[in-house]
This record gives sequence, structure tokens and C-alpha cells, in this order.
Amino acid sequence: MADLTMRAATADDVPAIVALLADDPLGAQRESPDDLAPYLAALERLSDDPNQHLVVAVREGRVVGTLQLTIIPGLSRRGATRSIIEGVRIHADERGNGLGRQLIEWAILESRSQGCQLVQLTSDATRTDAHRFYERLGFTASHVGFKLQL
Repeated sequence: MADLTMRAATADDVPAIVALLADDPLGAQRESPDDLAPYLAALERLSDDPNQHLVVAVREGRVVGTLQLTIIPGLSRRGATRSIIEGVRIHADERGNGLGRQLIEWAILESRSQGCQLVQLTSDATRTDAHRFYERLGFTASHVGFKLQL
């Protein structure tokens, strides 16, 4: 994994991040790479919140991966702090070389350093390859998730 840097995302990274989010059948339906304004506004909100970590993996000056890590203090589980990993995306020509594992391992280490007792994530029910990937990393499919579109 030569020349790989993990760092906080900046406004200059937004077009590449949105392209990663849109680069699959699900993302192609819900992302709008031609209108970056809402993404830039979201990045500003994320940057203002110390519990939000939007990171990019950069190789040779090119964004090749991203994820968002959210730290959530809570009362359940004896006042445990947990983290949620979301928006994990790897550039198509980087898949299968261990970059996804590196991103998730970064998120787990960062979660530990933030005092989290639990790391959780969701994955669309149709993403069976992703499910196998997360299970190989030690995650278990322990809950059923629900969403309500607003």
C-alpha cells in the first residue's frame, strides 16, 4: 500500500467523494455529482462537529477511498460511547487490494481512541459482497435495521 495517506476530507475532495458514492447501482440512484452544493454544505456541518470524521484515503494525489465515522455518546450499555461507520467506498480500480480493510481498521482504532465500546455499521441488504467483507473483519449481523424516508 505504498504512498497511501489517510486524512480528513476537505472541500477539494468533495467531487471525488461524491463520485465514489455514486459509483454503484444504489449510489447512482441517490447521488447527484453534477450538484455539489448540498455536499459542500454537509461537509461544513460535519467539519463543525467534533464527533464526525469524514476521511479520505489518498494515493498519488488521488482520492481512492472514503468513510465517515460518527462518535455517539449514550446511556445504554452502562453509558457506553459507540461509533457508526458509514459511507465506505473504494475506487473501482483499488478494490480487492486491502484498502477497505485499512479504512475499517483505521475507524476501529479511532473509535478505541475516542473511548468507544462498540463499533457498528449498516449495509444495504443487497450488498452481499460487503456483508461478507464485514464478517471477515469480525462484524456480526446481529440486528435488523429500519429506515423511514423523510
